Amino acid sequence: MFRLASRAFRVLAIESSADDTCAAVVDASRRVWSNVVVKQHHLHVANGGIQPLVAMLAHQRNMPAAVKQALTDANLDIADIDGIAFTRGPGLSGCLSVACNAAKTLAAVHNKPLVGVHHMQAHALTVHLTMPSPPPFPCLTLLVSGGHTMIVLATSLVDFRILATTADKSIGSTIDRVVTILNIPWSELGPGPGLEAYCAEPVPDEEGPSYEPPMPMPGKLAFSYSGLHSWLERTVHAAGGIENVVNKRALARAFQNAAFAHLEAKLLLALKWCKNNDHDVHHVVMSGGVASNQLLRQRLKTCLSRFDSMELVFPEPALCTDNAVMIAWASMHRFLAKDHDSYEIHPLPGWNIEDIQSHQSRPPN
Repeated sequence: MFRLASRAFRVLAIESSADDTCAAVVDASRRVWSNVVVKQHHLHVANGGIQPLVAMLAHQRNMPAAVKQALTDANLDIADIDGIAFTRGPGLSGCLSVACNAAKTLAAVHNKPLVGVHHMQAHALTVHLTMPSPPPFPCLTLLVSGGHTMIVLATSLVDFRILATTADKSIGSTIDRVVTILNIPWSELGPGPGLEAYCAEPVPDEEGPSYEPPMPMPGKLAFSYSGLHSWLERTVHAAGGIENVVNKRALARAFQNAAFAHLEAKLLLALKWCKNNDHDVHHVVMSGGVASNQLLRQRLKTCLSRFDSMELVFPEPALCTDNAVMIAWASMHRFLAKDHDSYEIHPLPGWNIEDIQSHQSRPPN
């Protein structure tokens, strides 16, 4: 347990990289003092996905109240906070600027150290907060979200190597579009959970055609989801529109199964690559919004059960989707090392996870 004076170091973190406005307080003893998430689904459902300008304006409206609520829930004042962290990137440029400006202003006015965090690094390190004995390095990290689909070899808190990424669409954004095409209701948690609930309903498939989606890029350590998206669009178009699709639930299930099978196939290739390149990997860490899908978790557990001493680990579902708790924790090692960023720091919408250290600014002496 790390401590500052007589107590653990406390971080106020802010996240606004996509469509959730988030604030949280976490300390170095792994205590989560507060976790505020303000969702925008009601603003984006009509458009079938995130609208960047709409999302940015919503962050601007919601951020002051979210930060205040995080401090109120923690029963703390800003004077009780030791450092301010925020999501620097990757993400939507305008959305990132909201958290960046809020964090810089708070830090400068209250003379607090500041750290900008890589969003996907934070997802990858969440299990180091939630698990009493986190997986040792090296480990594989499967990051599946609305913005990313990648397999990364993690060898330290800051060293990541991308083994596979998507050549086009992410699995999360593809799910969002499919939910819109099939006219599946969003759940209160968003389009992905809406698809999961729809496919999991205990209703048998109707009689009708069977659906066989393509398997993209066989044998290659890379992802592609545009083909699955196009296949589903063509299938619906050939039927004369969604109202004429026979056995819509079977079509939705076929898509979801194919999307998850694609992840399984690439994960197996990545594990083979690790073995061939002498990386002794025994854990696969899965995070990102899509990682909250219970069917995906079970399928990947079954997939990895063929290996000796291989374990799949993941945060609780609430910490798989975007949140500021993970941002606070990913910043903690830098705060404790007194490694801070300058108040002149700016967002990095296209920040590569392999370049984390090269983009860390330093405060002036």
